Amino acid sequence: RMGKHTLDQYFKYASTDENRLGDFQQMLDDPEVKAIVCARGGYGTNRIIDKIDFTEFVKNPKWIIGFSDITVLHSHIHRHFSIETIHGSMAAGLQISTDFPETKDSLMHILFGKLPEYEWPLDVLSKKGSCHGILTGGNLAILCTLLGTPSDVDTRDRVLFIEEIGENLYRIDRMMLQLKRAGKLKHLAGLLVGGFSDIPDTKEEFGKGAYEIIAEAVQDYDYPVAFGFPAGHQPDNRALILGRAINLTVDEKNKLLFKP
Repeated sequence: RMGKHTLDQYFKYASTDENRLGDFQQMLDDPEVKAIVCARGGYGTNRIIDKIDFTEFVKNPKWIIGFSDITVLHSHIHRHFSIETIHGSMAAGLQISTDFPETKDSLMHILFGKLPEYEWPLDVLSKKGSCHGILTGGNLAILCTLLGTPSDVDTRDRVLFIEEIGENLYRIDRMMLQLKRAGKLKHLAGLLVGGFSDIPDTKEEFGKGAYEIIAEAVQDYDYPVAFGFPAGHQPDNRALILGRAINLTVDEKNKLLFKP
């Protein structure tokens, strides 16, 4: 079933705020709809989040699936209702991920009741260790825009996941410092870093790469940091259940062990 205005075009958006809100609210309230796969990210969820009525959703939860701008929904739902959501490919992305069947498979496994377990070779900057905590997070820039709002991400004793696309290195540095100064990095259980793709500038220009910037921001904290998990704005975008407790280990061979 597709929202009435999904294929509309209204400037940068798929229809007006009122129409997009109406489509989402209808799917949220319909007991026959078991999962909502968002069509795409971009921008616009911030414009409607405070008008969404979650009453029926709380009574009868369903999977909400997406990433990027959908980080607003993930964070808001976790903070207010402690209901799990899925960070995974959206309708537009599933059409172009044929080279990486794991993208679609990982999502389908969750939808049909199989919890995700991952083993993955990590970047050399990863910090060894093990932790247990509720997985939260999403797009780095969106998480920063939520600071101080009713949708602000709760990171205490959580495993924070972050990913990004198309941001200059100085902006990534600024965003990581913003999270650090806001106290969002100090009390983590662990940090899971996904793809940082299509960065416009280079390490030679800024002095550090994206992963080095992140490593510097958390260097004073004693928790495991896993760099290079395949999730985010990239064809290989593995699904993650946000809001669920996980066990995360970075072992001696610099390999990620991720289990529910």
